[in-house]
Amino acid sequence: MKDMPKISAAEWEVMKLLWKESPLTSEKIINSLTEKMDWSTQTVKTFITRLLKKEAIGFEKVGRAYNYYPLISEDECIKAENQSFLQKVYDGAVGMLFTRF
Repeated sequence: MKDMPKISAAEWEVMKLLWKESPLTSEKIINSLTEKMDWSTQTVKTFITRLLKKEAIGFEKVGRAYNYYPLISEDECIKAENQSFLQKVYDGAVGMLFTRF
């Protein structure tokens, strides 16, 4: 399996929508996030493009619409984020995490 792409906090918002319901058209993604996050249409399109380049999402063209869907699972992303955090903060030592509580 290839390395898990680094997904920014803003890109996570797009991913969460797609994990909840997919496929979704770009119009539905844009409408949801412009309302929820107060982002512009272009901002949302930029995040979709970044996620496509990272191969975190895929698309299928249906007529004139593009339907987007996740290529990686939520569980895979959460696991990768947890491992990244442990490595960054505790040099990968899980035990150190628990000594802080």
